[in-house]
Amino acid sequence: MKAIYSILFSIIAFQSYAQFGSIFGKDPIIHLENFDKQTVHWGYYLGFNSLDFKIDQNRLVDEIVSENTVGFNVGLIGDLRISNHLNLRFEPGLYYTQRNLTFPGFDNEFDALREVKSTYIFFPLLVKFSAQRTGNIKPFIVGGVSTALNLSSNAKAQDDNENNRFRMIPWTNFYEVGFGIDIYLEYFKFSPSIRGVFSMDDELKRDNDPNSPWTSSVQSMSTRGFFINFTFH
Repeated sequence: MKAIYSILFSIIAFQSYAQFGSIFGKDPIIHLENFDKQTVHWGYYLGFNSLDFKIDQNRLVDEIVSENTVGFNVGLIGDLRISNHLNLRFEPGLYYTQRNLTFPGFDNEFDALREVKSTYIFFPLLVKFSAQRTGNIKPFIVGGVSTALNLSSNAKAQDDNENNRFRMIPWTNFYEVGFGIDIYLEYFKFSPSIRGVFSMDDELKRDNDPNSPWTSSVQSMSTRGFFINFTFH
């Protein structure tokens, strides 16, 4: 995976360096001058994510520790032009991530540690507001809502943490907000962006035992984190 990311960054860096003068020079050559006049256009994105859990507990007990790792994203983009500075976007994508939860009160790692691997399919509906284009760059902010299906939720499983199976609800709603920059290259538009994502739901499915040492103290457990996407149009 690291090799793939290294190759991707190398390609982007080489292309960017080759066209650096034409984009950021004193008198840049204007690329894709009429690109943003399209009513509808399409693209795709690749990127990274770092997600963890915001955990609220309903009584004074030792804290459940959530450790995030770096995952990856891939998806498609459909963009509808509303005005010169406003676009409506649909960005369905596949997001893979892992979070490690350490529960207090256990003497062995088998009971204390839960590796929560999640594969989400996100369905975001976003509004993109762009500043005035300057040469071959145009900054923007983006925000909206999304719903996501967690393919690894284990929601239908009868086993729970007593059998080393962590369970979550399958569908979750989020709100998203972020910013980025459109860079107009000779043959395509490249748009790096960063976006915060915050769950509006309690995603934890409780254990069968109401006094479970894993879930009984949890009032809510919600995903939060950020995405870094590299978009190509």
